[in-house]
Amino acid sequence: MKIANRFSSKPDLQRVHDALSKLYTHTKEHPGKKGLIINADASVARFIIFSDQHKGAKDGRDDFMQAEPNYVAALDHYFNEGFQFISLGDSEELWENTVGPVKANNKLSTAAEKNFLDHKRYTKVFGNHDLFWHNDPFAGLQLLSMYRDTVKIYEAVLLQIKLPDKQFDIFLTHGHQGDGQSDGNPFSAWFVSRIWGPLQSYLNLNPNTPAASKELKTVHNRFMYEWSKQEQNPVLITGHTHQPVFASLTHLERLYKQLIEAKQQNNEAVIEKLNKEISFRQEEYDFVNSNYMNMRPYYFNTGCCCYSDGDITGIEITDGMIRLIKWKKNGVVSAREVLEEMKLADLPV
Repeated sequence: MKIANRFSSKPDLQRVHDALSKLYTHTKEHPGKKGLIINADASVARFIIFSDQHKGAKDGRDDFMQAEPNYVAALDHYFNEGFQFISLGDSEELWENTVGPVKANNKLSTAAEKNFLDHKRYTKVFGNHDLFWHNDPFAGLQLLSMYRDTVKIYEAVLLQIKLPDKQFDIFLTHGHQGDGQSDGNPFSAWFVSRIWGPLQSYLNLNPNTPAASKELKTVHNRFMYEWSKQEQNPVLITGHTHQPVFASLTHLERLYKQLIEAKQQNNEAVIEKLNKEISFRQEEYDFVNSNYMNMRPYYFNTGCCCYSDGDITGIEITDGMIRLIKWKKNGVVSAREVLEEMKLADLPV
């Protein structure tokens, strides 16, 4: 029980905030070590950000298997359109699997990622479920074997966005910082990635991570939002919770906000449509932050690439816009859908 309490994921507000602030400062002061800085002109910048693929061994525990066709189709599209690809952590499920089976069973998606790597448009960030890439002495050789090229691993990316009248930061990291799995202790990180995480999976113990707990998803997203809204902190994009957030609101919260506006306008057709959509979305998650009407657009979450229906979600930054997008099957063809969007110039920075 002591070990479970020590290494389980129990996000604490101050610990999360301290970890994010430390990582953000380190990235600015020591670029290229833990975090990569990318300068981007908003008029020409093109980024696609996906996280939480959790690529497995194509067995019964592989959450990515159903989503792979949409993922590969999306990457092919973004490569052809000249995007830079940021993979924001938990790309490989290395708690449930060793590297060998993951590498052998995901050659198609690896090849799609390698296209970006070959053209110097690929950035790989580690998460808690693929912490192996960060702390194992043989990780570099494994990545070289997978991609047939050297892959640098980062903990964060700092996009320095330039607009005609201002410049501001967008900070990207997986989002597991500050919990029991990433307290800055090298032994703890090694123990979780190589012993505790795989043992939880083998024994079918509840890993108690935000990705698996509706309650912790809500808590974790709130901590992320509250860190980003503090003065002089950047706009923040994370993954980890598997719950898409756009401009600090989950999709369900945004629907409720739209419903209130529709009722104020007595728009019966829109009210009916929104009620149907809300009923459907409540099956995925039903928590609504009590302050959702007043939240500012400081925080974004990619969602994930391992939904059970095969859909994937991510964040695009292009055309001077930031967008929450979904890729899903339309018949036999994977199609892109814009769920939310806003101008970069409208971010409160």
